[in-house]
Amino acid sequence: MNIALHERIRAGIEAEIISGTLSPGDRLPFEHELMDIHGCSRMTVNKALSALATAGLIERRKRAGSFVARPKVHAMVLDIPDLAAEIIGKGQSYAYRLLSRKIKAPASMEERALAGSGRVLTLEGLHLADGTPLALERRLVALAAAPDMADADFTVEPPGSWLLHHVPWTEAENRISAIGATPHEAEHLGVEAGTACLALERRTWRGEEHITHVRQLFIGAAYDLVARFGPKGN
Repeated sequence: MNIALHERIRAGIEAEIISGTLSPGDRLPFEHELMDIHGCSRMTVNKALSALATAGLIERRKRAGSFVARPKVHAMVLDIPDLAAEIIGKGQSYAYRLLSRKIKAPASMEERALAGSGRVLTLEGLHLADGTPLALERRLVALAAAPDMADADFTVEPPGSWLLHHVPWTEAENRISAIGATPHEAEHLGVEAGTACLALERRTWRGEEHITHVRQLFIGAAYDLVARFGPKGN
């Protein structure tokens, strides 16, 4: 898949920030330096830096240049867990089974809210612990926010882990509910239709850019959520 030069420049700087090669407060090369490095126009460099600023990863200061932003502190009852790491951490074997994968133009209201006029990656997969179904996952990804995910190999790394390791996020929203499994869901989870399940829906953003919307349906008797926190100010 061909990726525009400004997107490659943005992704390269973003990767250096994620890896720690560039630390908060570090100054990026000036625009004319980036133009020389990449052999491109000022407009191309400006588009890359503007995208990084919109995502909250850098700060652009007039006449001073661009600097890696210092992370903002958010108080969240629930963080974004890496389900694969959680299962392995409990001493169980982990596997992800991809059930369907499709790239398309957004059709539903949900998909348009996520991806706007861009393309959306739709995934359905099954998380297994010790070979037993644990959670059925349906995920939508805005490819404008994560273009490399179009070609990612999910037999090596499940979608959630891939996003956590490759795409930084600045804001997340969690919604938890208790529901009964539909016949389709029950078939994949290996339970009776109507079995009590825990539904976890999560949306993530990078600045104002929407990244993903995922719905994970866990067998209620096999999974719980724990949040530990203290009084405000401690």
